[in-house]
Amino acid sequence: MPVSDTTRITVFTRQSAMKTRLIAFTFVAAGVVACNAFKHGSDTAEASQPTVVQVDNQGFLDMTVYAARSAQRVRLGIATGNSKTNFNIPSILMSGLTPLHFVADPIGGRRASVSQEITVVPGDTVVLTIPPV
Repeated sequence: MPVSDTTRITVFTRQSAMKTRLIAFTFVAAGVVACNAFKHGSDTAEASQPTVVQVDNQGFLDMTVYAARSAQRVRLGIATGNSKTNFNIPSILMSGLTPLHFVADPIGGRRASVSQEITVVPGDTVVLTIPPV
């Protein structure tokens, strides 16, 4: 009987040591996660920078420029002919990696031009070139 009692004590000691290690590991993991959360807090400064579209309108006609995501389309402004214009993409359209395409609708022209879809990250600068027609 005494042999089995000491065996039980040894088993309980090993289990308590494993529990202690598990608790210590849990605290270390929680500390790493907490530090990682503070690191991501610095990314919000980059995300607060505006996302810009630089339109290089090489054509003669002025263009109304839109940014579109899925079925949502937002007017950015008018890009004057033969000039470069910068527009900020509204934060309504942006959420992390965002697939966007741009529409350039000529004022006094017949049909709008649509760009290919690109993935944009908040803080990016996108260059859109409208060639002369």
